[in-house]
Amino acid sequence: MGSRLLNTQRRAAEHGRLRTGYTQGNRPVRSATWVITSHSEDHVRTAAELWGGTPESWKPLNSTIEQWRVITKAASIEALITPGDPLNQYNEMWSKGGCQRRCDGQTELLTRQPCLCARQFGDDWHTQPKGRVCSATSRLSVMLPDLTGMGMWRAETHSFYAASEWGGMVDMVLAGTNGQGFVPVNLRIEPRQAVRNGETKKFPVVVVELRGVTPRQALAGPLSAAAALDPAGARAVAAIEAPRPNYLALAEGALSSDDVRDVWRQAAAAGHVHAKGEDQLSKDLMAIAARKDVEEVTDAAGEGSWAAEAGPDEDGAYEAEVVEDDAPAEWPAVTAPGAGARR
Repeated sequence: MGSRLLNTQRRAAEHGRLRTGYTQGNRPVRSATWVITSHSEDHVRTAAELWGGTPESWKPLNSTIEQWRVITKAASIEALITPGDPLNQYNEMWSKGGCQRRCDGQTELLTRQPCLCARQFGDDWHTQPKGRVCSATSRLSVMLPDLTGMGMWRAETHSFYAASEWGGMVDMVLAGTNGQGFVPVNLRIEPRQAVRNGETKKFPVVVVELRGVTPRQALAGPLSAAAALDPAGARAVAAIEAPRPNYLALAEGALSSDDVRDVWRQAAAAGHVHAKGEDQLSKDLMAIAARKDVEEVTDAAGEGSWAAEAGPDEDGAYEAEVVEDDAPAEWPAVTAPGAGARR
């Protein structure tokens, strides 16, 4: 491998933005589906093929540079969280002159003063009208594996509620992967509503959720690139490669016929026997259970004593055998203990 500049941060190029709104003239409009913008026409056309919508040329507000965008028909898209820490969050206030405030929640970084919004409006400063206080701004850089190019796409939200959820989700993932490897996620626009001052307000929130992997897998350490790109396929391969328990050995080591039936239920839960017990493995297990019954009677009655069935008690009643619903109602007759092929 070649050398790298040690005093330069390495990062992939940004291909475009993932937005939850768009502009019609000078009027901002919220979108229930993803809006994808880029300087690359090819990227936007590919996105339209994947998620619907019509590509169009577009200029951001207060910009003379033409870009491309597509208002897709997808409220959820597949993405990858890449190695490193992909999330940046600040409380920000912008104007035509640029960023006027950038606060980490405690200190306003441009003036090095304590948080101006909290000092003026208290802990509920975020409920103030937009423009009067900062917006909770979260920027999440992800890779879209089905688009061309190896660059990053930036999802940005100014939702106070999404800020805490994004931070919690990303921090949990980083705790498991230590910022190494890829993590498959869905970016989903979810409609929410809140009641403030007697008024119900509806708004979209971007939810970041694991895709195709369980929390156990995500927190166990970095996933391989292959597993991150195709989590469903990786699970199928793992299921195929997983060793099958030696059910007959487990049954032979059981203390009683009831324990053997528990082994059968374990095999049934894994899909390795038929529900009616007509497969060979079920017959082999039933044979072992029958032998265990004989051994139990022999131990109870004395060495060399064989009994076909238990006798009545002192009141003339026979003990009833209880069979649980998930076990075969009848175990096939076995001609000799241990009949059937071994596995």
